[in-house]
Amino acid sequence: MKKLNASRSNKNANKSAGKARLAKRTPADKQTIEDLVAANRILYAQSVLDGYGHVSARHDTNPDRFWLSRGMAPGLVTAGDIMEFDLSGEPVDGQGRLTYAERFIHSEIYRRRSDVKAIVHSHSPAVIPFGVTSVPLRPIFHMSGFLGTGVPIFEIRETAGDTDMLVRNPALGAALALCLSDKSATLMRGHGSVAVGTSLPQAVFRAIYLEVNARLQSEAMKLGSINFLTPTEAKLAAAGNDMHVLRPWMLWKHEIAK
Repeated sequence: MKKLNASRSNKNANKSAGKARLAKRTPADKQTIEDLVAANRILYAQSVLDGYGHVSARHDTNPDRFWLSRGMAPGLVTAGDIMEFDLSGEPVDGQGRLTYAERFIHSEIYRRRSDVKAIVHSHSPAVIPFGVTSVPLRPIFHMSGFLGTGVPIFEIRETAGDTDMLVRNPALGAALALCLSDKSATLMRGHGSVAVGTSLPQAVFRAIYLEVNARLQSEAMKLGSINFLTPTEAKLAAAGNDMHVLRPWMLWKHEIAK
């Protein structure tokens, strides 16, 4: 009888825990979800994301939560694919759905950067060479002024030795977040990059122009020495772009709606 009662108690406790877990979910803001879906599709259309990579948005009312798609190709994401995560990098109510292995990129940056409201992790091709060579990525034109404060390179070997290059756990996510520091973007040696923003439109803008700047810088290097933006020019250009970031955002949304 004691065993039976204990079994019943365990079952009841599990049911209560499950209900408590579900009760912790917070309401989704419809516009945030729509914009996150759009961000996935925009970044795919702009060839920043392909079958891989991901973009997230911090929860609009609960700063200890964020929204991220289930593990799937970004260009196929719909509103029903968006999941809620906590800052441990775990889904609040996963319902058995597959998640991205590198969701800890997002959780650990959100944990350390209260100003960050959106994050893009990509493997955009023109950026890769700057993460594996001694050539720093610097702002070559006004649209990439946000790079003026520097673009650090995350070296995963310093934290974990030889790996498959993926940020698979909180410790690696924390190391990446510390490398990013207060910057707008960081490169990941032999892997890709991360761009952050105070809004989804800004993060998307930065991820796109990070790739554009890398491509232009590579082309300019073939011609000769480059006259880069000065730190002051970069700062002023970045501030100006931030004032008008909704202009390209609305265009990109229009393009994916066709």
